[in-house]
Amino acid sequence: MAFDGITVSCIAHELKDKLLNGRLFKIAQPEGDELFITVKTGKAQYRLMISANASLPLIYLTDTNKSSPLTAPSFCMLLRKHLNNGRITGIRQPGLERIINIEIEHLNEMGDLCKKVLIVELMGKHSNIIFCDDNNKIIDSIKHINAQTSSVREVLPGRDYFIPNTTDKYDPLAIDADTFIRCLNARPCPLSKAIYTSFTGISPVVSENILHTANLDSDLPPRELTEDEMYHLYNIFGQCMEKIKENDYSPSIYYSDDEPVDYSAVPLTIYSDYECRKFDSISTVLEKYYSEKNALSRMRQRSADLRQIVNSALSKSVKKYNLQLKQLSDTDKRDKYRIYGELITTYGYHLAPDDKELKCTNYYDNNEITIPIDNTLSPMENANRYFEKYNKLKRTYEALSEITVETKHEMEHLESISTALELATSENDLKEIKEELIQFGYIRRRTTDKKTKLTNRPIHIGIDGEYDIYIGKNNYQNEEVSFKIATGNDWWFHTKTIPGSHVIVKCRNTEQSELPDNIYEIAGSLAAYYSKGRNSDKVEIDYTQKKHLKRINGGAPGFVIYHTNYSMVCTPKSIEALGFTQD
Repeated sequence: MAFDGITVSCIAHELKDKLLNGRLFKIAQPEGDELFITVKTGKAQYRLMISANASLPLIYLTDTNKSSPLTAPSFCMLLRKHLNNGRITGIRQPGLERIINIEIEHLNEMGDLCKKVLIVELMGKHSNIIFCDDNNKIIDSIKHINAQTSSVREVLPGRDYFIPNTTDKYDPLAIDADTFIRCLNARPCPLSKAIYTSFTGISPVVSENILHTANLDSDLPPRELTEDEMYHLYNIFGQCMEKIKENDYSPSIYYSDDEPVDYSAVPLTIYSDYECRKFDSISTVLEKYYSEKNALSRMRQRSADLRQIVNSALSKSVKKYNLQLKQLSDTDKRDKYRIYGELITTYGYHLAPDDKELKCTNYYDNNEITIPIDNTLSPMENANRYFEKYNKLKRTYEALSEITVETKHEMEHLESISTALELATSENDLKEIKEELIQFGYIRRRTTDKKTKLTNRPIHIGIDGEYDIYIGKNNYQNEEVSFKIATGNDWWFHTKTIPGSHVIVKCRNTEQSELPDNIYEIAGSLAAYYSKGRNSDKVEIDYTQKKHLKRINGGAPGFVIYHTNYSMVCTPKSIEALGFTQD
């Protein structure tokens, strides 16, 4: 979701609630376009992060910190000179603009009370942090904008500060029905675009959500709506704006398969198919959402090379396997040639010198058969020729029968590694996967590289103080949970026909051999989620006790066979969706 006026309104409300009357204790500028301001109140201490980054402008409260340069930038020094120990007297948002004004009282060098305003503009590439006096004169800004850069407004020391009105948008918090309808009808574009281009602080997502709530097609031009539909839309729009006026927010992050899709300060009905996790603070939402997004992005970037290696090797294995199956199917004729040879040996004395075929009874099925004959060869030579073809195909069949099994195991191994890459959540996970690829010859170990120590631990959750569930995220961890952590009567869960994690349930009461139904369901749902089928509605799960598992001789780590098992169908669910947390 865009960092829109509604999100800014929610942040302004939170900052007002927590920082009002607080004193500025410390000001730091770790980046060229970023400030960290520590504010002390009578109750607590808060750290405010403000970023005017062109690609990702943000403002929120955080517990994290960044190291600052040894020499503070001039803008930071200026703020320290004027604002250190200053008191925050007001935090406001003009209209629904993406702007927050932080009003501060401080004492100057003469001991006189002065007022200053720190203006945070969160407008994409136009984002800025501007420091003004009480007469709206710019003292300085974190980014200087001159006339050559912008013909609309200069942001330079000594200039008057004002909010440029370049889009002719209306304030959605103060719009009446007639103006709303007239404004939309004047826009020759789809209804959704007409809303977010007509009103300040409304993002495309919020616009779509309003239309979804109103049950109206977002692609319709406004003029195609009836008068009743237009008034209905205004009422839905007004209800949304009324919640903002009343500071009725619901900070949330929407997840799809444990991956953050979007965040919002208000409920979004368009994301009803996604998992919604609610938070008490919009600051927590922003910090968590962007940190998780960045973590996923970094993981994808770091795993890109491994994915390419695995996908390339898997593609070669699939082609090789298909070719081997075709060659194997060609050997199906081998018994026919053996029978031809035997029948020629038996009935060949009937052949005349010019005969090009032998018609006789096949004593294996008592049916008449016609056998092609090379009349330049004797009957025994014809028989031997067929026996040679049979023996050649027989040898080919025996060799391919072993090779195709090996190739299939190789494909399954690579598919399991590919699934492990999808499940990887940390740098250590990737290191383990890379080590496995090195050990099986898919990557050459450089002479300077040492063998990676496998110190990463499987996922563990405890349930009701009675059960422990362990989940392997790759083949090495699957090997560990199944043959080091699990003991005889522990229960083992795995997807039936697709790659996935081994899930072990250990009961702390060692005499208990059966599990409650809900524990079976939890373990099955986790096995389905931590597998290649995590995006499916239902996944078939095999489960059995550990004592029935056996390693595959010469197989890859984490590959097992079993002959005694039960099966069930489960819906994939993450640990969080089941209401648990990792230890």
